[in-house]
Amino acid sequence: MKTTSLALSFATLALCAFDSHATEQPARRPVHTYSIVARDAATGDLGVAVQSHWFSVGSVVSWAEAGVGAVATQSFVEVSYGPLGLELMRAGKSADEALRGLLAMDPHADVRQVAMVDREGNVAVHTGANCIAAAGHRRGEGYAVQANMMERDTVWNAMATAYESASGDLAERLIVALEAAQGEGGDIRGQQSAAILIVPGTSSGAPWRERTVDLRVEDHAHPVAELRRLLGVHRAYDHMNRGDELFADGDVEGALGAYAAAADLLPHNLEVSYWQAVTMVGAGRTDEALPIFRQVFARGPHWLELTRRLPAVGLLPAEEAILDRILATGGE
Repeated sequence: MKTTSLALSFATLALCAFDSHATEQPARRPVHTYSIVARDAATGDLGVAVQSHWFSVGSVVSWAEAGVGAVATQSFVEVSYGPLGLELMRAGKSADEALRGLLAMDPHADVRQVAMVDREGNVAVHTGANCIAAAGHRRGEGYAVQANMMERDTVWNAMATAYESASGDLAERLIVALEAAQGEGGDIRGQQSAAILIVPGTSSGAPWRERTVDLRVEDHAHPVAELRRLLGVHRAYDHMNRGDELFADGDVEGALGAYAAAADLLPHNLEVSYWQAVTMVGAGRTDEALPIFRQVFARGPHWLELTRRLPAVGLLPAEEAILDRILATGGE
């Protein structure tokens, strides 16, 4: 990766900022947890997933930036390893160079546990000597798993084995790694929150579109299971968003296919079913749409009022006969 003098200046400032903060204010937030950072070799996507018996762990541990890298910072966490690690990798440092540089400036490196992966798939990981047992890590091709304050010292190896043997996209493999950790007992204190963050391996220049997956479970009795459920909802809404794009482009059949895929994933979700039916009407398949409208209206009468508003904005035909047939399925 090429760097510029300006980028290097930013990196130098980042290290100075870290040194000043760490010296004056040693971080002792006990975010003991297990996590994984990884790069998908096929797509270049970069991700981090985490679980902890700590509220809102995703807001502290997980960091990622498209075309740059991903970071997990935990144990007695120093949050700035996240943004400063990304700053250094953005400036052209490898994951190993970035992590070594930050550790060298940290007087409390012995209580940190940090992992980084850069956009080339280089991985670096550190488990401080004073992280609470059971603590350890394992590094593999394009990924690292790390854990501390675990019930058993088998957690990180179980995560690595699960990740390497899992199929599916990066999100699926990250979740499988978390599930494997929990299967080994996980955090000795129990469970509370979990998060997954995935970004593209190449930046499009539009950062507001570059969080492919960004899900958090802030406080839950079974956060990893809930994170998996949310990932399923996320996948369904990805199909919904694709359907919206195709419909706007005039590809009604393509939109119907996308909405149908969403409905398969979330068969009882009113939002998904409703817009699938609306699109069917736009495609001239009103008879097929009517049973879906009937089911939606039976469970949520407010959808009737929404339906009345759609012809005015072109989302349903302006023909009264068609609108009357639709509304009649709701008893009107």
